[in-house]
Amino acid sequence: MTLPKKKLETLYGTQRHSANFYKHDKKTLASVSLCLKNNNLKLSIVTPTFNSAATIRDTLESVQMQDHLDVEHIIIDGVSNDPTLEILADYPHVSKVISEPDRGLYDAMNKGVLLATGDVVGILNSDDYYTHAQVLSRVAALLEQTGADALYADLEYVAANDTSRVVRCWKSGHFHPNSFHKGWMPPHPTFFVRRYLYEQYGLFKPELRFSADYELMLRFILKHHISVCYLPEVTVKMRTGGASNANLRNRFLANREDRLAWKMNGLRPKFYTLYLKPLLKIPQYL
Repeated sequence: MTLPKKKLETLYGTQRHSANFYKHDKKTLASVSLCLKNNNLKLSIVTPTFNSAATIRDTLESVQMQDHLDVEHIIIDGVSNDPTLEILADYPHVSKVISEPDRGLYDAMNKGVLLATGDVVGILNSDDYYTHAQVLSRVAALLEQTGADALYADLEYVAANDTSRVVRCWKSGHFHPNSFHKGWMPPHPTFFVRRYLYEQYGLFKPELRFSADYELMLRFILKHHISVCYLPEVTVKMRTGGASNANLRNRFLANREDRLAWKMNGLRPKFYTLYLKPLLKIPQYL
């Protein structure tokens, strides 16, 4: 069963700067998306790793269990000296493995994007995992039916030592033309974008140690006005302990890089934008 594009846009919403935005409930979303497994999009999932043996199995198994038929999983390893590479050998679904020195996380992501052959590219870090087996089929179905350039969803942070304990729920909500100015950003591990847009608008900027994902989404969505659609469900669980949130110093550096991200793209935030960005995280803990 395939619903017409107009009906799907009513249910899900496709956002350009002039778009209308729609409300829906999750039951409707689930019942429709389960009907949309058959599509022609190839998805490339890029996973950077470095000494990731403690968590990588969850990541690999969450990709391996996906019911979408055309998935390419690319691993970019930074020459791990723990059993990460040996673990990868247990998962035949992995399409490509590169293990070589890199200039950090975002450099590894760039290598993966350049190796990707899919229509759409997603990034899944080595301590993150998809929440259920239909994540990629729903992503592909919504992108194909709406024709959007990119997709994002919701994310849950879980305790590093107990993934059943949710410590923060990041509900993205719909994109509006002034969303970034109000401190909004979508969770990057839920962000899927058509591969040709990397060719057209560029890759991650590795010189940004903490905010290259924010800069890229700001560049793609706000500067270049790509169309995005929102999948209103939790598609990724992320363990706590990311670099930008590790301590106050890193949070300060990330905030400084956020400001630089606007400047690099010739964009001007409001005076309150970069104050709102961390403040918007507070309700996610409640």
